[in-house]
Amino acid sequence: MSTESCRLDLAELERPALEAALDARGHHRFHAGQIFRWLYHRGVTDPAAMTDLSRDLRTALANGFTLSTPEVVQREKSVDGTEKFLLRLADGRTIESVFIPDTPSMTFCISTQVGCAMACAFCLTGKMGLVRNVTAGEIVGQVRVLVDALNMRDTRFNIVLMGMGEPLHNYDQTMKALRILVDENGFAMSPRRITLSTVGLLAALEKLAKEPVMPNLAISLHAPTDRLRGELVPINKKYGVSDIIDVCQRFPLKRRSRITFEYVLLAGVNDRPEDARRLAKLLAGVKSKVNLIPLNAAAGIPFERPSDEAIDRFAQILADHRLTVSVRKSRGRDIRAACGQLIVEGQKKSAGQQLAVMI
Repeated sequence: MSTESCRLDLAELERPALEAALDARGHHRFHAGQIFRWLYHRGVTDPAAMTDLSRDLRTALANGFTLSTPEVVQREKSVDGTEKFLLRLADGRTIESVFIPDTPSMTFCISTQVGCAMACAFCLTGKMGLVRNVTAGEIVGQVRVLVDALNMRDTRFNIVLMGMGEPLHNYDQTMKALRILVDENGFAMSPRRITLSTVGLLAALEKLAKEPVMPNLAISLHAPTDRLRGELVPINKKYGVSDIIDVCQRFPLKRRSRITFEYVLLAGVNDRPEDARRLAKLLAGVKSKVNLIPLNAAAGIPFERPSDEAIDRFAQILADHRLTVSVRKSRGRDIRAACGQLIVEGQKKSAGQQLAVMI
């Protein structure tokens, strides 16, 4: 085995794991907190520059550890200020991350998989299939890269796990990444500033409900009935609408917190008044808010965006049923950075095969 292969990747270590690694090498465990502050709070990646560490420890870090960081391959800026980053991972695979300014907070949209196995009918990422999961270090690495590229080291920001992939299909690595992000010695992010979006993998949702780190939860619903949702979101054939709502009703929420239900509006498909009324009935009794997302049309997506009149009518019906509702403003459409438009060509696998394996 080569010396390189024996070196631990600092990007993949939670603080307790780094403490154990230091201890095993004869160094004090408390240095892990210092190293975390250098890496995440200050953005320093060269051990030689970690000046509050001893010379011996800095040498040990340089010789015994590596630090993998996604590489920016391409950076595009929309007319509305949204920026999309194409990032190359250590194995050459690429993912996309998005910065959305003034939302009203600064927001990073982060990917948790290369591709996606969910194969939602209106999403370009699903056409890639699942290429592979993204590691915790690669998830947090996207945040590190965006913070430095955008000069936001001292700026508060939000994170939405709504980029490429289904976060709960990559459960362990996603949870590990969240623990690194909220670590008091690192980015020290409040879980309230992190939102996890999922199509609703029931076993994973049940597990998430017991996690000590609890992000905001967003459910990608998109239809009020099993028949319609099954056509748009294939996983619904395993986990039905009523199953998802049942889990959401039992999900532990902090005071004043609500579950967001995301609903992509497709012209003539799920945007009718009767769809709105069914949705309102479905969500009655759930601490919820509805985020309507008019389709971001793109080549390869076989649907159209509804008219403004249809969008307003749908939202008004929900409001009349005393639901909290918002309509998401599309950002970054001109650079294909909007919701459902992230795709990296040349890395496709069969979504159908991947989905069959998963369920």
